[in-house]
Amino acid sequence: MDGGRFPIKRIVGEPVSVEADIFVDGYQLLGACVLFRRISEPTWSEAGMSLAGNDRWVGTFHVRTLEPYLYTVRAWLDPFATWLNALKRKAEAGQDLLLELMTGAELAASAARRAAGEDARKLMTLASELEISARSDRPKALGLATSVNFADLMFRYPDHAQVVNFEKELGVSVDRAKAGFSTWYEMFPRSCTTDPAKPGTFHDCIGRLPYIAEMGFDVLYFPPIHPIGQVGRKGKNNSLTVGSDDPGSPWAIGSVEGGHKSIHPGLGSLDDFQQLRKAANAFGIELALDIAFQCAPDHPYVRQHPPWFLHRPDGSIQYAENPPKRYEDIFPFHFESTDGQNLSDELESVILYWIGQGIRIFRVDNPHTKPFAFWESLIVGIKKEYPDVIFLSEAFTRPRISYRLAKLGFTQSYTYFAWKSTKRELMELVTELTQEPVREFFRMNLWPNTPDILTEQLQDGGRPVFMTRLILAATLSANYGIYGPAYELSENLAVRRGTEEYLDSEKYQIRAWEIDRPDSLKPLIARVNRIRKENPALHSDRSLQFHVVDNEQLIAYTKVTEDLSNMILVVMNLDPHYKQSGWLELPLERFGIQQNESFQIYDLLADAHYTWKGSRNYVDLSPTAVPAHIFKLSR
Repeated sequence: MDGGRFPIKRIVGEPVSVEADIFVDGYQLLGACVLFRRISEPTWSEAGMSLAGNDRWVGTFHVRTLEPYLYTVRAWLDPFATWLNALKRKAEAGQDLLLELMTGAELAASAARRAAGEDARKLMTLASELEISARSDRPKALGLATSVNFADLMFRYPDHAQVVNFEKELGVSVDRAKAGFSTWYEMFPRSCTTDPAKPGTFHDCIGRLPYIAEMGFDVLYFPPIHPIGQVGRKGKNNSLTVGSDDPGSPWAIGSVEGGHKSIHPGLGSLDDFQQLRKAANAFGIELALDIAFQCAPDHPYVRQHPPWFLHRPDGSIQYAENPPKRYEDIFPFHFESTDGQNLSDELESVILYWIGQGIRIFRVDNPHTKPFAFWESLIVGIKKEYPDVIFLSEAFTRPRISYRLAKLGFTQSYTYFAWKSTKRELMELVTELTQEPVREFFRMNLWPNTPDILTEQLQDGGRPVFMTRLILAATLSANYGIYGPAYELSENLAVRRGTEEYLDSEKYQIRAWEIDRPDSLKPLIARVNRIRKENPALHSDRSLQFHVVDNEQLIAYTKVTEDLSNMILVVMNLDPHYKQSGWLELPLERFGIQQNESFQIYDLLADAHYTWKGSRNYVDLSPTAVPAHIFKLSR
C-alpha cells in the first residue's frame, strides 16, 4: 500500500492477517505480536504472531467496529524461549544442566516481578522449586523447566527489555457490510411511467419498488435528480435539435429552479423524496444518488461564481468534451481556480446536504476528472463523521488512476468488465482485482451495462449474452449492478453501428417500459440474486479461484467460505450461439474431498442434483437454455 501511505480496506468483522519478516543476528530466539487499536482508543491491543518459516511471522486481528483502525508490528528478543531451546538441546546431548537450570530459576523470578497477583506467586514458587531441584533432583528440575504450565506463565509475561516496533503505524479503513456485498439496480425515475408524455414521479417510483424488490436488489440508484438546464439542452439521441417536450440530460445539472441541492420539480418535492426513501427502506432497499460535479450553463453557480469555471480566450466558458463527444450542455468545474478552496468547500456541502436527507450511498460520476487531493480530503473528512457512507467510483479510465482513486477512499469501483468477453480476458481482469495487493484496497463492482454502455457483445449476442453477463457479474463479484429495465428486457439497439449509445437513450428522453413482458429476464435475475443472498461464499471475492476446462468457450470458478461450510462452483458457456462441452478439472483438496470420493453437486439454477467422483468431470451447456450452472458442492 505505497509503503503505508494509504490504508487497506476491510468490512466490520473481517480479519486482518499481518505478515512480517523478523530476524536477528546470532542464535537468540524472538517473540512478536501485532499491535492494533481503534483510532479512538488510546492504548494498543496485542495479537500474537507465530513463525511460519524462513523468518516470516504471521498474526491476525479482527476489526470489530465501524471506525478506522491502526496497526503495527512489535518484536523482541525472547530470553525464555532462547533459554528453553538451549536447555532441551543440551539435555538431548547429555550435557550438565546445572547452570542452565539455575538460569531458568532467575528468569522465572524476573517474570514474577513483571506479573501480579496469583501469577506472580506461582512464578516465584516455580523459581524456588527449580533452583532447589536443580541441585538435588535433576530429572524433576528438567520436568519443571520444560512443563507446559511453566511455559504458559512465562509467555504471559515476556521480557521486553530489548524490543523494537515497526517504524510506521499502518491504517485500516473499515466499512459496513453493504460495502462488501451489494446488488444495485439503476433506474431513471422520470421513466417510471406508462406514458412517455407523462414523466414519472417519486410517487410512481414507490409503485415500482415491489418489482425491484422481487428481483432481489438492495440498492436503487438514481441518475441525477436535480433541475435540468435549458441552455444547450440536448434532444433525442443526443441531437442538437431540441423539441419543446425534450426533457434534457439529467447530468446537465442546474437551472433557474436550483442546483445540486434541489430536486427537479417534475419528480416531486423533498417530502415526496423522503416518502420514497422510507418506502424503499421498508423493502430492504437503500437509495443511492448520483454525484456529478458539473453544471448546466444556467446553473446558479455559473452566475454566482464565475471563477469556478474555465474561460476561453473569447470570454466564453469551456464546455465538456471527450472527442469526438461534445457536451455543450455541461460546464466542468475549474478546480485550479483562484477560488478553488471555496469551490471544494461548496461541493463537500452538497454531499453533506444529501447525507442530511438520509442518503448514505453515492455513485460518483467521472471522479478521475477531478483532483486526487480534492477526493482524499472530501472522503476522509466525511467518513470521520459518517463512517457508513459508501462511494462508488465511476472511473472508466486507466487502471493506475482507478486504483489511486480507490486508495484515496472510494469504497467500490467500476471496472472494464463490460468489455471483457473472452475467457482469457475475464480471467486476467478478475484475477488481478482479487489478488494481493489490489484486493487490499480495490472493491470491484461489475456492471454488464450502464446508460452509457451498450457493448457490441450485448448488441449482437441476443438473450443468451444478457443471461451470461448477468450471471458472470453476479457470481464473479460480491458487488454488481445492472441498468434497468433495459437489461432485464434485453434492450440491444444502438443509435448506430460502431457506437455504444442506446437508440432512444433514456439520457435524453423518457421511456415507458413494458416491465411485464413475458420475455423479461426478471425470473432469472430474481433467482440469481436469491442464490447470492443465500450462499455466503458469494458474499466475498477473496476466495475466487478459476479452474481448468479443456474448452475455451467454457469458464469455471469457485468461491468458498473459510470453513468450507459453503462451496459454490460456477460453470459458464461463453458462446451465445452453440452448445459447448468439456472436461472440468477440480482441485478436490481445496474442498476437503478425497480423490476417489464421491460428492454431491446441486445446480441452484436448474434445481437438479448430481453425483460426481474424482477431480475430472464432464459438463455441457446450451445457450438456448440458461447457459450456466451454479453448483453448490457437498462433501
